[in-house]
Amino acid sequence: MKKVAILQSNYIPWKGYFHLIQKADHFVFLDNVQYTTRDWRNRNRIKTPSGSKWLTIPTNGNKKMMINEVTFINSSWIDKHLKSIRLNYSKTPFFQYYYSKIKAEYLSKKWENLSKLNQHLIKFISNELGIKTKFYNATDFINATGKNERLISIIKQLQCDYYITGPAAKDYLNTKLFADNGITIEIIDYSKYIPYVQPFGKFEHDVSVLDLLFCVGKNATNYIWRSNENSI
Repeated sequence: MKKVAILQSNYIPWKGYFHLIQKADHFVFLDNVQYTTRDWRNRNRIKTPSGSKWLTIPTNGNKKMMINEVTFINSSWIDKHLKSIRLNYSKTPFFQYYYSKIKAEYLSKKWENLSKLNQHLIKFISNELGIKTKFYNATDFINATGKNERLISIIKQLQCDYYITGPAAKDYLNTKLFADNGITIEIIDYSKYIPYVQPFGKFEHDVSVLDLLFCVGKNATNYIWRSNENSI
């Protein structure tokens, strides 16, 4: 049974995003849909001495655009984000190992498109986590009209019958329509993640996966999918 996950790209996402990717055989970036403002598309959070802080990419994005149409207003944000990451994580155990790699990915080309950067960083981090899932763009497929119909169509074109998604999907998924098309739905469980040693006080789960990499290194998977399987 081949499993599919379909999701919009996010900027340096939290660990749960990569848990979803890891559980799937195929992962589809759904970036040909409406851009949402004040969301995870162009921002994420890191730990700082004064609490969690947003790293936000300035874009021209608005609700009339699709995610893959959004571009950057300028490129100065890259140095600012790298500086913030360096200042706040330089004393973590695995900072030296990962920072140079991450910096190289940011500087590997002149990025202008949000979707392309997000996807590039997600694939890079997935590789660092040892994830073997195959990646696709929704534009690689014939896209049906309707939120549920679009997902079902992509799943069928991949010749799969098992769909993995996050808890937020409960608000819009037509489970009967999926069942009528012979597709099983799995809602991923994000509730069993265990804490690890983080900098700066109270533990927070809802920060970028970079936090996890800097803090625990190669043991990161023990705090994502393996913690949910009680194998740690």
